[in-house]
Amino acid sequence: MEDIIKEKEGNADNKRVFSDRERTNILLKGEQRLILFLLKKVPGWITPNIMTGIGMFGSLIVFSAFILGRFHSRNYLLVGILGLIINWLGDSLDGRLAYYRKIARKWYGFALDIVMDWLSIILIGLGYYFYASQTTQVFAFLFVVLYGWSMIISQLRYKITGFYQIDSGRLGPTELRVIISLILITETLFVGSITYFAIAVTILLLLINIIDTLKLLKAGDTKDREEKE
Repeated sequence: MEDIIKEKEGNADNKRVFSDRERTNILLKGEQRLILFLLKKVPGWITPNIMTGIGMFGSLIVFSAFILGRFHSRNYLLVGILGLIINWLGDSLDGRLAYYRKIARKWYGFALDIVMDWLSIILIGLGYYFYASQTTQVFAFLFVVLYGWSMIISQLRYKITGFYQIDSGRLGPTELRVIISLILITETLFVGSITYFAIAVTILLLLINIIDTLKLLKAGDTKDREEKE
């Protein structure tokens, strides 16, 4: 009986905490279980805004790792993995903490989340810009632009369909962090390999954005037809 009660409570927590968005990413189930576990461990004095600050601090660590990797030793790139973990912790738990504690401010949190995500991507892209050679710095610019494009698609999708989704198919911010972490590890072992990964990620983001844009336009056309009827 106790197990049944705990299961029902867990399902209720899961529904409440993740009620404001739809997720389709590969790591969805494991990630949500981990988030729910961590939410129960967060001290009461830590607010959602503090968690947002922790996420930004993680992005600063990633930026610093690129700078140290460029001017000191590329082994410092591994510090960037710690930064990505901290960024995930703050970015994943800030809004979820508000919903878990039933103190969510939907539109305030929505606006803050978008702005902080954009600033985080700028920091990471800028870090890579300083690390990369002059001939490949353009990929740092393209990464920021293409990720920004995906964020715009997400907001337009929300406006048109009413569903807020931050994933592009099976890939989401968490999967992107994992990919970047693997790239940093590979670069410390094989210097210069980051350039090839940068090209691959750029192409991947471009293709995903084109596909998502076509889907978005189709959704917009469908809504136009519905409103006319």
